[in-house]
Amino acid sequence: MLQVSGVSAYYGRAHILDGVTLDVGAGEVVVLLGRNGAGKSTTMKAIMGLVPPAAGSVRFQGAEIAGQEPFEIARRGLGYVPEERRIFSELSVIENLEVGRRPAAAGLRPWTPERLFGLFPSLGAMQDRPGGRMSGGEQQMLTIARTLMGNPRLILLDEPSEGLAPVIIERMAEAIRALKAEGLSILLSEQNLHFAQVVSDRATIIEKGRIRWSGSIPELLAADEVREQYLSV
Repeated sequence: MLQVSGVSAYYGRAHILDGVTLDVGAGEVVVLLGRNGAGKSTTMKAIMGLVPPAAGSVRFQGAEIAGQEPFEIARRGLGYVPEERRIFSELSVIENLEVGRRPAAAGLRPWTPERLFGLFPSLGAMQDRPGGRMSGGEQQMLTIARTLMGNPRLILLDEPSEGLAPVIIERMAEAIRALKAEGLSILLSEQNLHFAQVVSDRATIIEKGRIRWSGSIPELLAADEVREQYLSV
């Protein structure tokens, strides 16, 4: 579904990503793990075209998308849920969802507000509430729901558990598992290993802009030295 090969990216003269390579299969959840500043968010932005790659290839469903504009990439069926959420604070829940609406590709069951309220029941109970009057967890759910209204085939989820209470994190995990059951592919950026291991099939670790390790979740849980070197605080 997604193939990232040898991607490098810069902020000005600062070399942030150095030869990043990873892939996500159809219906698979892959987590990109790393400490703060490791390059996780920049990897997401490079895939989405928000930080144009200086080198390397990004292929989505077999087509090269590196160098395309973010709106062109989104139209191909790649959704992006940023860490900052970026909801419209003056718009209601239902209005935020309508902003993200795009037609579904042939053969895909379209996402509707009703389906999304089944996935996130708390949103259904506050359809008319302005986004700025929601908790952080509710805003995170709304951001994911708004992205799903675009009917993507793969979504990039950047730090979805960051700053959330444990009970909300558990709801988020349930939602991700439900999305996987729907056949959606997900690339997840995370620092929370416990959260990552309950939703993901495979893990890739990034440190200082380079991929340091890749493997299955059971392999990562058995690799004490890898976790200690790249994930411990």
